[in-house]
Amino acid sequence: MALRGQLKEVDFGVGDKVRVTQRIKEGDKSREATFEGMVIKIKGRNPGKTFTVRKIAEAGIGVERIFPFNLPSIERITVVKEGTKGVKRSKLYFTREKAPTEVDMIYKRAAVRKAFKENKKSAKLGSASKKNK
Repeated sequence: MALRGQLKEVDFGVGDKVRVTQRIKEGDKSREATFEGMVIKIKGRNPGKTFTVRKIAEAGIGVERIFPFNLPSIERITVVKEGTKGVKRSKLYFTREKAPTEVDMIYKRAAVRKAFKENKKSAKLGSASKKNK
């Protein structure tokens, strides 16, 4: 049960919103296709390690794609939003039944935790400087 993974020097985890750019070859032509969604699971060990990305398509239909970590056609991966700090589980299957606004709570929870930690650090630094005076 992995919460984090690394692909092409990009570190991402379960709950992050990512954009996966893939090179697709059709005959003698090639094109780039992007798939943007939330990572709902990271599964397996090398060389069979995979991650699943879920997005909401037209008419509110959920689409999931499974990408192997060692897939050579993946050009790049970009983390759009960090959600790992707000995740409490390694597999986010429960998001399949949730509305998109409820899923956004994962990102809000991550932002709140990050702000809380920053405030806590600044408070510690402030109290340390008062003691030195």
